Amino acid sequence: MPRRLFDMSRLSLENFRRELASVDALPQLCLLAVISGALTGVIMIAFRELIELGALVLMPDGHTEAFEALPAAVRMALPVAAVVLIGLGLGWQKKSARRLGITHVIERFSYHQGVMARDNWLNQWWVGVVSLLGGLSAGREGPAVHLGAGASGWIGQQLKLPHNSLRVLVGCGVAAGISASFNTPIAGVIFAMEVVMMEYTLTGFMPVMLASATGAVVTQLHFGSAPAFMLPAVIEPRLLDIPWLLLMALAVGVMAGGFIRLSCVGERFARVPWGIRILVAGVLTGSVALFYPQVQGIGYDSVEAILAGQASLDVLLALALGKLILTAVTVACGIPIGIVGPTLVIGAAAGALFGLGATALLPSMVGEPNLYVMMGMAAMMGAVLQAPLAAIMALLELTHSPDIILYGMLTVLSASLTARLVWRTQGFFVMPRQGSTQHPLQQPLMQALSRVGVGAVMDRSVSVTAAVISQERARAILDARPTWLLIHRQGDQKKADREPGKAPLALLAADMARALEEEDQTGVDQEGSVNLLEIPGKRLELAPIDLQATLSEAFACLDDQRVDALYVRHITAPMMHRVSGIITREAIENYYH
Repeated sequence: MPRRLFDMSRLSLENFRRELASVDALPQLCLLAVISGALTGVIMIAFRELIELGALVLMPDGHTEAFEALPAAVRMALPVAAVVLIGLGLGWQKKSARRLGITHVIERFSYHQGVMARDNWLNQWWVGVVSLLGGLSAGREGPAVHLGAGASGWIGQQLKLPHNSLRVLVGCGVAAGISASFNTPIAGVIFAMEVVMMEYTLTGFMPVMLASATGAVVTQLHFGSAPAFMLPAVIEPRLLDIPWLLLMALAVGVMAGGFIRLSCVGERFARVPWGIRILVAGVLTGSVALFYPQVQGIGYDSVEAILAGQASLDVLLALALGKLILTAVTVACGIPIGIVGPTLVIGAAAGALFGLGATALLPSMVGEPNLYVMMGMAAMMGAVLQAPLAAIMALLELTHSPDIILYGMLTVLSASLTARLVWRTQGFFVMPRQGSTQHPLQQPLMQALSRVGVGAVMDRSVSVTAAVISQERARAILDARPTWLLIHRQGDQKKADREPGKAPLALLAADMARALEEEDQTGVDQEGSVNLLEIPGKRLELAPIDLQATLSEAFACLDDQRVDALYVRHITAPMMHRVSGIITREAIENYYH
């Protein structure tokens, strides 16, 4: 019989899960990344088309940001109507279901191993559309990241993949969401790694790159390859611009830190009913929009007007300060909106103001005005997110000008450093949860253990047995050459994990073999029975953990349950008769070291 060239059993889903538990499962992760990127791209097309459909009903000429063309009373009433709809839609749901956008994605990634909540994901669809069409100062990048991460995570959850691969899939969805929003695939990758995943590893980097590129291709097939806003053909920086750019970076850094601090003041008003707080945000937005409708929506049309030199001084001030305050207050009042788009608009207006001021003071030393606009956008984004590399790469991809990188590095890094030093901020998405303890994603041990599933480290050589068995049964078990014996005690096994004295125990099979070989051994009687609870040997009390868990979850479970080992339950049958393996504290420590 000819030898088979390929083992078809390797194509099973269970084997696929087992391979993904390893830290170097690149081929499998890359395959999932392509699927993730394509799905995110399709979802982003649907989300943007949904916004366009709503604009056909509400906006003149169907333009999604034509708030200036609306009657004054309408554009003032829109934000109020939007917050009322959001309040009615979310008010009856539990408080956790109101957490949307990038904040929610980071929370699920940090504390829930990337397992996304379905209700929050469904809420993000309509809340994102209502906030944008309702004229709130909001962006579409937050919803894009949440929808992409949720869809990508859904793939892993449906396939019951290990949580370490699920985390990579969430990163893939984040990158594809940003890439699809801006047509900036490299910036999408850096954003995912720098803001959400907070690490750079080969195992995460390659799949995230594939997903970002795939998402960009899918959306470009539908919307074309045009960027989010039209930029000037050529921006030529000069060395004489560096001092002015550094001064601008200092000002933008102060603004960015103030934005973060103002966004956090909502914690002081937690006793005020949520409905009243969001109504305040809607009324305030409508009041400002009565005079300056440019503050409504994302504001990408305002960026184009700034780049074209068509924005007046008062409009620039309204965008730089008014939009900053409105966006921060909206977040502080508890309305889940995206903030990436508005920060770009705020930065563009601040850069334009600084360029005008520098030109008025020393016109001979100031170069292209749009240079300050683009640098202001990158500086504000980098300082608010504390993600300088993502901001620099977005600048490069939007301008298609490598000559601008040096100036971008100096400006973005200066603004980011200023925000940290002056306001003592850790970034918009880290600061609210930082407190006095270190963020989980900033702990090297937990980062390293989160990259590997328990299936890659556990000992699979396990036999499940009762506490008292016959010698014939004991020898039959030893014939299978297990390393561990998992002993379940008498009682309801569904309650065994929760009741003291009934939790399962682990015993080395070698201890049972030694007891059978020696005469007059404790636990082996003359009638031929073996009591595994009495024979000499060290027995480890066990707690359960799922096969999908990561080593970081296992490490935390060992500490919480105060045990030295865990038995790994099979995905499809979590009862003890389907034990996948045993993992000890020593095995985890050996892996890390």
